[in-house]
Amino acid sequence: MTALPAGGSEGPAPSAWHAGEQALQARAGVHERMAAVGEVVVRDHMPDQHRELFEKLPTLLLGAIDAQGQPWATMLAGPPGFVHTPHAQRMDVGAAIDAADPVMAALAAHGTGAPVGVLGLEPHTRRRNRMNGHVVRWGAQQGLSITVAQSFGNCPKYIQARAPGLRAAVAPPQPAQALGPALDADALALIARSDTLFIASASAARPGAQRGEGVDISHRGGEPGFVQAKHTAEGMELWLPDYPGNLFFNTLGNLAQHPLAGLLWVDYEDGGLLHVAARAELLWSEADRAPWPGAQRVLRLQVLGGVWRAQALPWRWTVAQPAPQFQAMRQAATAAPAAPGA
Repeated sequence: MTALPAGGSEGPAPSAWHAGEQALQARAGVHERMAAVGEVVVRDHMPDQHRELFEKLPTLLLGAIDAQGQPWATMLAGPPGFVHTPHAQRMDVGAAIDAADPVMAALAAHGTGAPVGVLGLEPHTRRRNRMNGHVVRWGAQQGLSITVAQSFGNCPKYIQARAPGLRAAVAPPQPAQALGPALDADALALIARSDTLFIASASAARPGAQRGEGVDISHRGGEPGFVQAKHTAEGMELWLPDYPGNLFFNTLGNLAQHPLAGLLWVDYEDGGLLHVAARAELLWSEADRAPWPGAQRVLRLQVLGGVWRAQALPWRWTVAQPAPQFQAMRQAATAAPAAPGA
């Protein structure tokens, strides 16, 4: 039963979506529809099928915010079963803690109560589930435990299918490399050839306790080179297309309120991780999105800095099987009539 607010009269139930998400939904013309959808699909617990997926994964994606309110994204790894859900409202993660990981460093500084975003993704089956919550236990000995605030599934769109396997040989750990706003040639080369990235965002520098507030991490896929790097007078920019999705607008809604993002690229050939901090701006014009057929918006991301962690993961992945949506977009763009005067 919904508790009565002060004053004694029953007010509207809190929305599953915070103000930033609702603003984007309204601009897309789906506000009323998504208000009803949110009450059905956004849960305060993990359904059994979500728990089953999380517990068989060899990787887990996390997002967190540091003391300055900067989001960061990371991928943790372990043998299947390193993620355990003792019940529907808690997740325990048994991965080793690397202090060079900016997400682990942020959680260590904050401790219990830290908001955290979780994404479970199985690329070869294109299954993915999200869970956003708060840290309830943290430490090198105790591991990481997260309590659920929001849990929901995602469709398989734009996921490039690939499967992990252990590397034949694992090199000794290498120190993390701090990168400036210009990044470096190796980082830009990884971005240029990649077909996948992950983006962490937050509803505020210090998210409140209202429903829907917190940290989120999301997947973005495209054809190799879909993220464009541009040198500008203001510094390095990364342009990221936003394709039609589930209309939740978790990432874009967060960025509307707190325009900082944490980006993550995985070197699927050798297990390296590239973490990038950026300031985001959402662009809506047709000219801005023209290089990406099918895109509805573009994120312009000004790079603030980054961290490169060579061979941070024990896995290497098979060659990707492309997501079918991009071929359909190319065909639609080719079949579309030329604009007047083109």
